[in-house]
Amino acid sequence: MDIDLFDYELPQELIAQHPARQRSSSRLLVVEKAPEDYRELEFSQFGTLLRDNDLVVVNDTQVLPARVMVCKPTGGKVEILLERVLDHNRVLAMLRSGKRIYTGQELLLQDYRLEIAERQGPFFILHCTGNRNILSLFERHGTVPLPPYIQRAPDHEDLERYQTVYAISPGAVAAPTAGLHFDQKLVDSLKARGVRWESVTLHVGAGTFQPVRETVIHDHKMHGEFIEVGDRVCSAVAKTRESGGRVVAVGTTVVRALETAARSGTVMPMKGETDLFITPGFTFRAVDALVTNFHLPKSTLLILVSAFSGRDKILSAYHYAVKNRFRFFSYGDAMFLEVDR
Repeated sequence: MDIDLFDYELPQELIAQHPARQRSSSRLLVVEKAPEDYRELEFSQFGTLLRDNDLVVVNDTQVLPARVMVCKPTGGKVEILLERVLDHNRVLAMLRSGKRIYTGQELLLQDYRLEIAERQGPFFILHCTGNRNILSLFERHGTVPLPPYIQRAPDHEDLERYQTVYAISPGAVAAPTAGLHFDQKLVDSLKARGVRWESVTLHVGAGTFQPVRETVIHDHKMHGEFIEVGDRVCSAVAKTRESGGRVVAVGTTVVRALETAARSGTVMPMKGETDLFITPGFTFRAVDALVTNFHLPKSTLLILVSAFSGRDKILSAYHYAVKNRFRFFSYGDAMFLEVDR
């Protein structure tokens, strides 16, 4: 399929630059089974979409302060955007500099000395010399890694709002944005009502901001991301299936984690890396419904939701969202979809 099939017109002013006043006050577009049939809710009403036997699955990854500015020995500035922690003194990262960057080059910040050890496509492996814990560099000096379409510097509000309220597993450099709509009051009310709630971990990497550059989508290679799908969520998915309930994924990251774990036909525990690229024609074995934000044109995430509910239905819903002034991308509004089986 041609990447141009996943394009749409988006006015610049609809790209949300700040979060909603309150997390659960954002808008929720419910895309019904019938073509061009929509409902608009406030996200605080999310629970009204759930059935008695449904299972809600979230991504519990925690965003690291992954963007940091360092210097070359000559004084030139280099921006580091963390992709993944490899071990206690090595990371995979994207680098931005006004001049050429090369293997063996040294980067400095106060008493930290980093060496560019290796290049891997658009990423670099950085080694912190002196057996230092490289993660402490980001914890001490890093800032919130807002996406490039948020055209402002991060502020104090972003420290809280670019993080889900249930984040407990440090490792992401981008937020699983569908989860940003849940405040603690909403989470508590769902659990008090008896809604079953489980989590997986997918550490979202900087590569999530990379566009699809190939004309044919199947030529695109996904960047790898760490996932962990535990015994408990696997058991919960199995029980949901047996009871006739739906597995409701909060975000495309949950979809990728569960569908990676379900490649054998049944969701099985796993811990490792996924590079699963979900495109139209994919057979969904684990997820029945999806809460997700509105995604960039020609992106892997727009392709994923098109595979989930049908390209024509998704693009029609996006046209409706643009016409009705929904807010787009990370700090934007959300939509609720069911799988097209």
